[in-house]
Amino acid sequence: MPNRQPPLPDIWLVSDERNDAALERILARLPRGSGLIFRHYHLPPGERRARFAALARAARRRRHLVVLSAAAREARAWGADGAYGAPGKLARGPALPRLATVHSLRELGAAHRARARAAVLSPVFPTRSHPGARTLGPVRFRLLAARARVPVIALGGMTAHRARAIGTGKWAAIGGGNRGLAKWPTGTFPLHS
Repeated sequence: MPNRQPPLPDIWLVSDERNDAALERILARLPRGSGLIFRHYHLPPGERRARFAALARAARRRRHLVVLSAAAREARAWGADGAYGAPGKLARGPALPRLATVHSLRELGAAHRARARAAVLSPVFPTRSHPGARTLGPVRFRLLAARARVPVIALGGMTAHRARAIGTGKWAAIGGGNRGLAKWPTGTFPLHS
């Protein structure tokens, strides 16, 4: 009998230093069953682990999936639901859902070999995270997504409107567009499509 895994969330919040102060509020407003990708590279190891534990508790109250940016072994040790990162970092370790970062066809192949559960394709559009960086754009995003053997999550300048425009139902954001995820009032969260 095949091992059936539950479907991945459609909407993902990516944590970082810029949205840290609002994360609990954003997590409470995301539709139930969304996902959190915890990065927080700016924190020293002990503080990073403590912040992960606090956000994981907040996320799980809303039944969000919690993924740690780390190798699968570390993600399991921290109690994460999955691991996030470059395919090479995710290639080894225990069976755990892996979200591989992908920017090219070569990296997509590496994500497949790393047993990725999903490919996070980025950057689709210009972002404040990487000003001036080369983007995939809608056409290259669609071409790469068509070659993926796993679900694709769009990242980079993403909003619900842009996700629909490029034909994807799965997307991730740090800030959620110009208005920012934290500014939307409860009950009118525009990320829910």
